[in-house]
Amino acid sequence: MTAAASARQILTTLHEVMASRSNAQHKLDQVVAVIAESLDSEVCSIYLLREGALELFATQGLNANAVHVTRLAIGEGLVGTIASHIETLNLAEAKAHPDFAYRPETGEDKFHSFAGVPIIYRERAVGVLCVQHVDPRRYEDVEIEALQTTAMVLSELIAHNNLIDDEHARGLGEADGGPRILPGLSLVKGLAAGSVVLHQPRIHIDQVVADDIEAERQRVYRAFDKMRDQIDAMASSVDFGKGGEHDEVLETYKMFAYDEGWGRRINEAIDSGLTAEAAIERVQQRTRMRMREIDDPLLADRMHDLEDLSNRLLRIVSGQLGTAATQGLRRDTILVARNLGPAELLEYDRRRLKGVLLQEGSLTSHVVIVARAMGVPVLGRVEGVLRHVNEGDEVLLDADKGTVTLRPTQQMNELFEARFAKSRERQAAYAEMRDVEPFTRCGTRITVMINAGLRDDMSMLAMTGADGVGLFRTEFQFLVSATLPQRERQTRLYRDVLEAAGDKPVVFRTVDIGGDKAVPYLVNEEIEREENPALGWRALRLALDREGLLKAQARALLEAAAGRTLNVMFPMVSEPWEFDAAKAVFEDQLAYLKARRKLLPEAIRYGAMLEVPALAEVLEQMVPRLSFLSVGTNDLTQFLFAADRADPRLAERYDWLSPAILRFLKRVTNGLAGQSVDLGVCGEMGGRRLEALALLGIGFRRFSITPASVGPIKELIRKVDLAEITEAMQAWLANPPANMRTEMTLWAERHGIDVE
Repeated sequence: MTAAASARQILTTLHEVMASRSNAQHKLDQVVAVIAESLDSEVCSIYLLREGALELFATQGLNANAVHVTRLAIGEGLVGTIASHIETLNLAEAKAHPDFAYRPETGEDKFHSFAGVPIIYRERAVGVLCVQHVDPRRYEDVEIEALQTTAMVLSELIAHNNLIDDEHARGLGEADGGPRILPGLSLVKGLAAGSVVLHQPRIHIDQVVADDIEAERQRVYRAFDKMRDQIDAMASSVDFGKGGEHDEVLETYKMFAYDEGWGRRINEAIDSGLTAEAAIERVQQRTRMRMREIDDPLLADRMHDLEDLSNRLLRIVSGQLGTAATQGLRRDTILVARNLGPAELLEYDRRRLKGVLLQEGSLTSHVVIVARAMGVPVLGRVEGVLRHVNEGDEVLLDADKGTVTLRPTQQMNELFEARFAKSRERQAAYAEMRDVEPFTRCGTRITVMINAGLRDDMSMLAMTGADGVGLFRTEFQFLVSATLPQRERQTRLYRDVLEAAGDKPVVFRTVDIGGDKAVPYLVNEEIEREENPALGWRALRLALDREGLLKAQARALLEAAAGRTLNVMFPMVSEPWEFDAAKAVFEDQLAYLKARRKLLPEAIRYGAMLEVPALAEVLEQMVPRLSFLSVGTNDLTQFLFAADRADPRLAERYDWLSPAILRFLKRVTNGLAGQSVDLGVCGEMGGRRLEALALLGIGFRRFSITPASVGPIKELIRKVDLAEITEAMQAWLANPPANMRTEMTLWAERHGIDVE
């Protein structure tokens, strides 16, 4: 029997049970009997969340005296694990699972196999539906899908019969009236204040079981057509970022809208007997469960794009089309969503949109690319925010510190406004330094450049007065594309960037993908097997292995830089031969263009990123090869300390002002002293004032940092005497103090330098 037929058989019987006039308990007793018989299972049980614990509410096969007696905490036992993680378990031997917990009153000791699915209401697990069998066996996929579909029907029954206690129901969807501070992950930094607008009012599905399957199918077909028309119109008419990488984000989004596999899964759910709305929600729940299992941030973000479209499709098919974007923003707004797609963000009025709060979200998500270009602060991973806010609540968003204050008191408002005002004053002061050259007190000119990755970032050169682009991340174009970007498209981007820079230099880093920046169209078995992707097949290693990729990029850069100086930098160089191999690809393409009498760059300067510590041990071999060397402090730090920077447990553990890092960097500056190689730093370390002070003290004179950091770092440079900080750093590195950060802060205060 197919999954659809099995589920439809169960749903037909359940529909009759639900239509009966019996009470809710009797209905649940009938439900477990129906499922046990349909799946030929010796046990079927339903646990519901009551007063914070999962209570056995109905069972077929376990001891009837255990009903309303057996209770499991969230996270306790297999049932508690399913509810806690909102995941499905399918076990041939239940006792072998580390979370197994035996309850003697149930009489379940003779049963070996176990399968369970969460019962979900308003995106929260409010119960568990499970089956058991004496023989050790895994349940078939057809049986698991039947259970998952049945769980959707049960959620409707539970909600309509008030089987979720009032206290828990409030915890699911309603916020209390007091102030609350929630932590989050800073995705786009900045400060903002405004009123809460829920991006997407929750659509409640009133009918789960279909009366006419073919009619439901036609409703979905019409909704798909309408959704695709909307996406096509958005892609062709949106004026924000037109001609830039945002168009490519929308192309990826469009690719999902036309994905046949997605439509097929919804059709299969309708075949099982669900309404169009319930079928879309059923597939969406499965997507959410998959998202929780995905470690790759990029692939997880692609799943978020698909969920964004699912929400759009659900609104269309239900006729509930009123969204915050379509209704318009009437006041300064902090938009709140579980997640947000890039296309939906573009629908909002940027004059009113002051900030975004996401219950999920990550640093690599497409919406972050768009929000950063829009200048909208975004705080992600704000756990439970949708439960804690109401429409219209006042919110203070601090994406610099990674917190949000809901319903602030008057005192909180005043403190935030004072900080906001101080921030605006500082920004104004930094803006006035746009045309001021960053000379130290002792008269040394320091080069301050920006990091960029989008065509739209180039406007920041004029706004900040930076000396150029010290790091242009070419991989952004690859990350937001559904397929490998064609050479012509790459050439257009690079030419536009150079033209926007004018006379200022731009350093193009060749594509740095792989590891935590995987792209689906280059995924293969080797990548999927990597246990330590940060140390694996990525950056220059990948580019040299896929020579066609680097060859196309080399040609695109050479053609785009015709008549100009091309600065090209290779990432993650570990040994000299890797640099030589990458340079040879460029030289081969240069010869190819020269033979065809193409206009060539006036000059080519080749550089490398020092991220892998091994490269520092062969600097004397690299010097004759290099025009410049840039230290990538983010990767260098994780390699030096063997600490994955994506692991939240380690993210703040290792300080950039550790003597280990500073001594390593000092050896690099010593090794290049008196050489013709330009040395710089292009990691996040250079954009922090105290860390920048340390870098100046150990010999760095070239910084490439985020545009927002240019003003603060320029202002810092003008207060520094290099002889003084160099002498202090030499003493500290020779005899490190107990806390370098504290010692340096005190020194800066004594010398009138604000390092906050």
